[in-house]
Amino acid sequence: MGNEIVLQVRNLKTHFFSGSQVIKAVDGVDFDLRKGQTIGIVGESGSGKSVTSLSIMRLVDPTAGKVVDGQILLHGDDLLQKSEESMRKIRGNKISMIFQEPMTSLNPVFSVGEQIAEAYRIHEKLPRKQAWAKAIEMLKLVGIPSPEKRAKQEPHELSGGMRQRV
Repeated sequence: MGNEIVLQVRNLKTHFFSGSQVIKAVDGVDFDLRKGQTIGIVGESGSGKSVTSLSIMRLVDPTAGKVVDGQILLHGDDLLQKSEESMRKIRGNKISMIFQEPMTSLNPVFSVGEQIAEAYRIHEKLPRKQAWAKAIEMLKLVGIPSPEKRAKQEPHELSGGMRQRV
């Protein structure tokens, strides 16, 4: 395992606002993630695990809440200082999130292969055929049986575990 710090979260605070009430969903989270390391964020329901992850990805709904303090450094670059356009280039390319319920993040009208291939077309500018081949390769890497067949299926046709791996 390398010593290089990939992600640093410092004093992360994400608050939600309801009328005059302030809900401190995340209040001072700190951690380092080193190359090759895996960390787990654990806690009871409502303790801020998902909001911490959404904050790192800059996906908190701005009409309801916002990151009010802290730093989120990805390879030394503060994600909180990036424009939304820059974040779209970073998300799914340099940092990504596996959502708890994959049916909320997968489009039900497109095949899973199309949805994976789209990331390769956007971020790596691959032509459709190459992007499709990469999608199948990724399905193989995460242990999905018959990846060529599964790539053509829509999310509802896969098991929950397969959808999460997608």
